[in-house]
Amino acid sequence: MTGLQESPLQRANRLSTEPWQQAGGRSSGVTGTIASVREIWEQRRLLRLLTGRELKSRYKDSAGGFLWSLAKPLTQLFIYYLVIGQFLGAARGIENFAIYIFAGLTIYTLFSEIVGAGTGSIIANAGLVKKVYLPREIFPLAAVGSALFNFAVQFVILIIASIVVGTLSFGPQLLFGLGALVLILIWGTAVGVLLAALNVYLRDIQYLVEVVLLLLMWASPILYSWQQAAAILPQWLLEIYVNSPITLAVLGFQEAFWSEASNGVPLPHLAIRMLIAGVVGLVALFAAQRVFSRLQGDFAQEL
Repeated sequence: MTGLQESPLQRANRLSTEPWQQAGGRSSGVTGTIASVREIWEQRRLLRLLTGRELKSRYKDSAGGFLWSLAKPLTQLFIYYLVIGQFLGAARGIENFAIYIFAGLTIYTLFSEIVGAGTGSIIANAGLVKKVYLPREIFPLAAVGSALFNFAVQFVILIIASIVVGTLSFGPQLLFGLGALVLILIWGTAVGVLLAALNVYLRDIQYLVEVVLLLLMWASPILYSWQQAAAILPQWLLEIYVNSPITLAVLGFQEAFWSEASNGVPLPHLAIRMLIAGVVGLVALFAAQRVFSRLQGDFAQEL
């Protein structure tokens, strides 16, 4: 009640006598990242709540609820298979084209949702950012949790479709699928965290991200094979193309769930390329967190 009765001048005088309380760590480098991870871990319950809120708000007031999360991937699968595969003839040179395309779409959609939702996550939670101190990284991380739920739905559809078509077999090739998932989580989180911070200062980024994500989908071997790209691209551009983390993740998922039963030609040294991309991704994630930490101090003022 004291706060309601005092004048602004009295409040300013009272606050000036309060001891300084540090909100958030000011450490830099590796120690700063470790401190941030510790803070996020302490707020893991809030992270779960934010993830749940994100999922509930997506299907709020809809009669179908979470069933709508099945409708989009199934519609995508049908359209791409029928229009791109059959009408435009893309399926002629690729066996089991439906599984091929859906494996690529499943892992790419995970990256797309992490980056897309993560970019706008700070602005979407402006009310919380301005009122209370929290480790702000939990907002793009909540977007990762929400995207993982949608990925799980599509993944179940992929598994069922692979069993029905006969392209799924249990063997060491499934490790490529696990590697692809880890690769996308590392790079998606790194890009999402970085863009979430930059978007607070440069609002055009969220619109630019939508365009770039569309380009990245067509720049990945989802609707065509990497050999078709190799036949056209010059060598230097081909190296950039095949060593892109998204291309490697797409190829990894196709290797796990499509290639063995469909005479797929694997990219040479795919496992080593994925391992290197994962290590580079960890460095990128560290750098993104450092940039985020440096920029977050003025979030409240900018919002």
